[in-house]
Amino acid sequence: MRSNQTHPQRSRSFDAASLGSTVSMLSGREKDCCEDCGSCKCCSRRCVCISVFVLLGLAIMAAAVALAIIFGIPQRTPVNRYCTSNNMTGYLCDDRVTCIPASSVCNGISNCANGEDENSEICTDLPKNLPAYLIFKCGNPQFWIYIDEKCNDINNCGDCSDEVGILANCPSCGANWWPCTSVFYEYCKCIPRSLCRDGVQHCTDWSDEYKCTP
Repeated sequence: MRSNQTHPQRSRSFDAASLGSTVSMLSGREKDCCEDCGSCKCCSRRCVCISVFVLLGLAIMAAAVALAIIFGIPQRTPVNRYCTSNNMTGYLCDDRVTCIPASSVCNGISNCANGEDENSEICTDLPKNLPAYLIFKCGNPQFWIYIDEKCNDINNCGDCSDEVGILANCPSCGANWWPCTSVFYEYCKCIPRSLCRDGVQHCTDWSDEYKCTP
């Protein structure tokens, strides 16, 4: 015969004060958590929003860098160093006054006070990095000379393209030169008058020995 036993029932009531303290503990824990979202596993809505904005900012920066790489970062506007001295094209120094001959650029000697004429930015991979106005391309594309070496009555290109023809567009021989076709490699259409009547043929027609006077 079973005995009637009364089983104790669990109380369904709760202590409001204890619940309040529990809620306070959770809120405090959440607050502490959101102070360091990086290590937070229980972030609040506010903390999540901050994280989203940070990630969005990083994404925008990454996109900007990618676009700069793809389309190229705008380069600084090059300084205009074109100048003329004695009717010859030259290179303008930083003082904006000194104009040195084109052939003095990248010759191993600092002709400008600050040495800008020997700057590696222009003196590396010659003549590619030189300003175009400083060079003259010879008839043979493998050779080039400085612009002030053109029309100086000397065969600097080796094929006389810097002294004869439409590319050079040189004036006629000067007063101290005798016009003729030279038989030597050094000259092209003129020879120095100092070579006239020296007993050596310098012109193909021998005019330097029979017609020319020093």
